Amino acid sequence: MRKVLGFATVILVMSAALALGTEKTWTGQISDSMCGRSHKSAIEHAGKKMSDHDCVLACVENGSKFVFVSGGKIYNIENQDLPELKEHAGHTVKLTGEMTGGAVKVSKIEMGKSSAKPY
Repeated sequence: MRKVLGFATVILVMSAALALGTEKTWTGQISDSMCGRSHKSAIEHAGKKMSDHDCVLACVENGSKFVFVSGGKIYNIENQDLPELKEHAGHTVKLTGEMTGGAVKVSKIEMGKSSAKPY
């Protein structure tokens, strides 16, 4: 009986660990670490008016990192070299990935149904 309980405990612990590492999907915006939730391109880019997309790309080219903004929170993105980040910069998207300690490892990005900002 003791062996069965020990085995069951090990299975439960392993299941919980796997559940924490499962992929989830969120809706939000691909932004950059300098702008976060708000793009004020005229202030940040020497008076030039830019779309959110162009602002994110310009900031990333100048050393900022891609981030994901959802539900008013800003999450770091682990895999900064993912090509879809540039494609969807500034867009509202459905992002699928694995959340670990406030950072997301992105596996898939799709355009969201709405172009409205989620924050």
